[in-house]
Amino acid sequence: MPNLKDLKNRIESVKSTRKITKAMQMVAAAKLRRAQEAAEAGRPYAERFNAVMAGLSAAAAGSDSAPKLLSGTGADQVHLLVVMTSERGLCGGFNSTIVRLARATAQELLSAGKTVKILTVGKKGREQLKREFGDHMIDHVDMGAVKRLGYGEAQGIAANVLERYEGGEFDIATIFYNQFESVISQIPTAQQIIPAKFEADEAGGSGSVFYDYEPDENEILAELLPRGVATQLFSALLENAASEQGARMSAMDNATRNAGEMIDKLTIQYNRSRQAVITNELIEIISGAEAL
Repeated sequence: MPNLKDLKNRIESVKSTRKITKAMQMVAAAKLRRAQEAAEAGRPYAERFNAVMAGLSAAAAGSDSAPKLLSGTGADQVHLLVVMTSERGLCGGFNSTIVRLARATAQELLSAGKTVKILTVGKKGREQLKREFGDHMIDHVDMGAVKRLGYGEAQGIAANVLERYEGGEFDIATIFYNQFESVISQIPTAQQIIPAKFEADEAGGSGSVFYDYEPDENEILAELLPRGVATQLFSALLENAASEQGARMSAMDNATRNAGEMIDKLTIQYNRSRQAVITNELIEIISGAEAL
């Protein structure tokens, strides 16, 4: 049984830990507000862009002159998985859920005889995948130096992916990230970005009916499709940023409450041990007095 000094030291240690987790929770809450606003502000643009692109894609579908980013290579043998996670931990299951979905997809593709290549964005995804899929990893994007997420980061990743596609390194590219729903809910998502797939909403689904394009659809698509890849990546990065802070806030809140419960239990144990010591001392004093 631990003595009083050990119990007191442990209580102080847990209190220090609780201060840290509480501070991290408050920081995550402040960052979440900004990240959530950025993600929500970017959704209307991405949705409308996808709607216009859906109309253009529908009009150009099946054309011999359709851009390669839309028509594809004609094969589905080589798959590029772009796994987007965080640079830091202490955010609950945020990274694990993304990696779990990417791992399941990779295993399914490999079982089907496909070739899998993995590009990781964020250190945590790379750390979790390199043991099992180290031979399949072809590149890594370090986001540790990025203080404020911007469109430039998405453009850099898009340029990397597009260069590899033009070089014939893969046939299909899929991104993996968490879609932000709430502080306690983030949805692991797999989204194909090459060949491009655009789903129109009700407002923009019939864009090709209401608009005539000059020049023709194929020329416009050739210009807009690379931007569409960057837009989808940027939207995924924004969703990931909000999801990460929401998961970290929830995880630190749980850790703070668990620390409080542990402090209460240790305090009760300390008081009982202290009372037992006092009782033993009293018994010794009374026994000594009776002996006299």
